Amino acid sequence: MNSDDFVGRLRALDTCDLSDALDALKLQPSVTGLLPLGAVRPIAGRAVTCRLQPGPAPAGVSRHLGTAAVEAAGPDDVIIVEQRSGLDAAGWGGILSRAAQKRGVAGTIVDGPARDIEEAVKIGYPVYARSATARTARGRIHEADFQVRVAFGDTTVSPGDYVAIDRSGCVVIPAARIGEVLEMAESIRDKSERMAAAVDEGHPVSKVMGGDYETMLDNHGAGARAHG
Repeated sequence: MNSDDFVGRLRALDTCDLSDALDALKLQPSVTGLLPLGAVRPIAGRAVTCRLQPGPAPAGVSRHLGTAAVEAAGPDDVIIVEQRSGLDAAGWGGILSRAAQKRGVAGTIVDGPARDIEEAVKIGYPVYARSATARTARGRIHEADFQVRVAFGDTTVSPGDYVAIDRSGCVVIPAARIGEVLEMAESIRDKSERMAAAVDEGHPVSKVMGGDYETMLDNHGAGARAHG
């Protein structure tokens, strides 16, 4: 199976099912606290990373932060920005959103502040971030590197890892584990859908949740398949 197939399957799942799969496989849990500030829709794809640091750019460095990541990314990608300097300065802005949208990038996630949110909403580009700010990066932060491993929530993201985010949270899936995580999450989704159908059909929620929910992750999803 090629990576495009993985991205398509990833986009068909919500982050709660993916988070449950990470729990079942004893991988790093989902990342919380990221807010949908631009176009509000789920995004998923492979990570293209950018790491920012405090202070002005070193002498002789003229590349604006985020531009290399944008130019390296495409429709199957999500741009991940590490802006953990503690400074109130935007790790992403409106021109970057426009350029990323032009390339068909799925969206951007900033572990830190972002700005030009009204512009992102206007053009329909998804931006998730810790907070919004009007303060420019200029003179406050600069790009240290791109396409390197970055800190992200309580975990890390490497270029090419798989990332999905919606209003519930964000998951990071190591590229080497994507196949088994997707299989597990799809099994959990199927079990969840059967539970939802049972409630819609009038079965008592206490029976549905008591009989199925607590064992959903047992045996790496075998319980889910047993109801098929």
